[in-house]
Amino acid sequence: MPDYLEATMDKFIFKVARDRYYTSEGVWAKPEGTRVRVGLSDFLQQRSGDVAFAEVKPAGTSLGFGDEIAVIETIKVNVSLASPVGGVVARANPAMSTAPEAVNQDPYGAGWLADIEATDWQADRLRLLDAEAYFRLMRGQAEEEAKKP
Repeated sequence: MPDYLEATMDKFIFKVARDRYYTSEGVWAKPEGTRVRVGLSDFLQQRSGDVAFAEVKPAGTSLGFGDEIAVIETIKVNVSLASPVGGVVARANPAMSTAPEAVNQDPYGAGWLADIEATDWQADRLRLLDAEAYFRLMRGQAEEEAKKP
């Protein structure tokens, strides 16, 4: 169970898992051996709405850093998600085809999107934000959204 940074905005609580790296858009990457597990941050999933459909690139797909790894559809929006790491999709989360709501229910656990066999994790990691940096960015974005009418 990861340790979290938490921010409360209005009636919402946003969690950022400390054991991952993040894109500025809110996609997380967690190294696990030679693979990197990828998913949506709590803030991104709350901001996007209830996930009704998730299409993840299948195993064997080659990706560069920033290439589309998945598309999620919610009542509010369709979101194209950029990969936080280059490599080959080793495994897509099978739950995404039958229970995409796992993204909302457990974004740092059962709601992961894919495992990627990273080509150069050390180089890609340098392009990402650590949990504290993402937390500051996310908090600023949440504060800006709270100001909107």
